[in-house]
Amino acid sequence: MVNQKGTDSSARIAAVIPAAGSGIRMGLTRPKQFLDLSGKPLLAVTLAHFQECDFIDKIVVVVSQEDIGYCLREIVDKYKLNKVAKVVAGGKSRQQSVRKGIEVVGGGCEWVLVHDGVRPFVTTGLIGRVVTAAKSYRAVITGLPVKDTVKEVDDRGTVIGSVDRQRVWLVQTPQIFRWEDINRAHQTAVSRRWEEGTDDAFLIERMGVPVKIIEGEEKNMKVTTPQDLEIAQFLISKEQCP
Repeated sequence: MVNQKGTDSSARIAAVIPAAGSGIRMGLTRPKQFLDLSGKPLLAVTLAHFQECDFIDKIVVVVSQEDIGYCLREIVDKYKLNKVAKVVAGGKSRQQSVRKGIEVVGGGCEWVLVHDGVRPFVTTGLIGRVVTAAKSYRAVITGLPVKDTVKEVDDRGTVIGSVDRQRVWLVQTPQIFRWEDINRAHQTAVSRRWEEGTDDAFLIERMGVPVKIIEGEEKNMKVTTPQDLEIAQFLISKEQCP
């Protein structure tokens, strides 16, 4: 039984992992989610955390159509990720890809947790904190409070004013939502032709659903540039040191 606000021990949770990006900012022909990270594809490192987390019942991975076979063979089968229920083709944007993953989940799970496939340093502890927070809140996202001074500028690069950094957070994933909420938000976005959101909370906010943010983790970085990959290689090498 699921109460009005949160989850309980019987609530089923699906993780949707969008990983259909082309890796243009990486400047390589190979998508960044399949780049080597200490001997494993980056995506395999990410998925392992969800495989190991007891809160997650099943995983849906979203990749490009041409990468489905590779993902099944070289990641899901090779690393025995038996929680992966489906690998599906994504769309032209992250928002479209997440929607396709949510549609595959269907109403069989009460909750959907969305996490970027190129954030390989997510921990089972952070996943657990997000799920636990969902006991009290309808939608939960993760992020970090901004440390630096934030300025608002115009199109010419002229400073308009300063922003109160105590009210500004850098948003991460994982993010968790009721399946019915996030599915309705994505379907509404299609029917109303909403502009593409950079995260799923953007759509939830537009539906008028309150979103709670909890503190994420400094290491939970998103690998999008060659410099990010260098940092990721360094971090994972430190983890493997005795």
